[in-house]
Amino acid sequence: MIRLFRASNFRCLESVEVEFAPVFNLIHGANASGKTSLLEALAYLGRGKSFRGATTQALLRHGCEEFVLYGETRVDGRAHRLGVRNSRAGLEVRVDGASDTGVAGLAEALPLLVIDPEVHNLVAGGPEQRRRYLDWIAFHVEHGHLDAWRRFRRTLKQRNAALRMGQSKAAIRSWDAEFLLQSQALDASRRRALSVALEHLERRGLALLGTTLGFEYQQGWARDRALEEALAAGLDRDQELGSTQHGPHRADLKVSYDERQARKLVSRGQQKLLASAMVLAAADAAQGVLGRPLLLLLDDPAAELDGDSLGRLMAAVHDLGSQVVATSLDPDALEAPPGSAMFHVEQGALRSEPTR
Repeated sequence: MIRLFRASNFRCLESVEVEFAPVFNLIHGANASGKTSLLEALAYLGRGKSFRGATTQALLRHGCEEFVLYGETRVDGRAHRLGVRNSRAGLEVRVDGASDTGVAGLAEALPLLVIDPEVHNLVAGGPEQRRRYLDWIAFHVEHGHLDAWRRFRRTLKQRNAALRMGQSKAAIRSWDAEFLLQSQALDASRRRALSVALEHLERRGLALLGTTLGFEYQQGWARDRALEEALAAGLDRDQELGSTQHGPHRADLKVSYDERQARKLVSRGQQKLLASAMVLAAADAAQGVLGRPLLLLLDDPAAELDGDSLGRLMAAVHDLGSQVVATSLDPDALEAPPGSAMFHVEQGALRSEPTR
């Protein structure tokens, strides 16, 4: 969990320092006051990128050349220092003073998840978002997943380069053995991670939506065919398109709700609850393996939810046992448990308030 956080020149935040409570923190203020910017800065410290997809230029405070983020976390009784500096010159990351950990070092030191108004895209969006979701779980519960993912991406890049260059079928097939090896490793890692999360997915979905959900991993090629066969049969198509059409990079997680594909048939509010259930289940799975609470960022959880749905969501959030930083327009809209901290933000300036 994170104890101390500082941000300078990040969006509208000129200079912010805040000490977070270990369980629940509520940040309230008017629209465009800086609430979401603060969450985005926190997430950037743990991910090295914006959860809103913003460029470095968009994140820089007007007239500034760089932004700096700093945090102090505690893991298994040990304090850790995280720092991020970004500018037009590039991203600089430090964990406990070391600069060789990369973004993966941030994710290990400050594992976090986000539920924001766009979370429904985990259900309604394309397969890439659900692949990232599976890979996040696997990164935290499967030792070696990051290496498997990197090896696969490197091999895929090499095979695709051969396809784009118009190399012969024999030259392209020469990449297939390595591609198959790395595909199998990545596929197996994702399957094991999903098996860890599956019970949590079903339980959280039932609690938030009141019905049984189904989750089916789709591997990225036909179930009734080995990947080697799919590559051989699809080689002409791969050459035509200049990219590999079968493999783990095409995987998806099919979500069913009342025996229908949730992506197509549920309402926006139900999609938000379903996606939130998936996020909470991922936190359950990771916390169970890591043995420590994660950081959960909740950006305006009341958006598009009626009172009953919001109540169920917040009950599930409090049950999770994570450290939570939540935003709200109304300080009374979200119930804060004992020991919570409350903050008011206005024009990018943050001040602590007594809990109500």
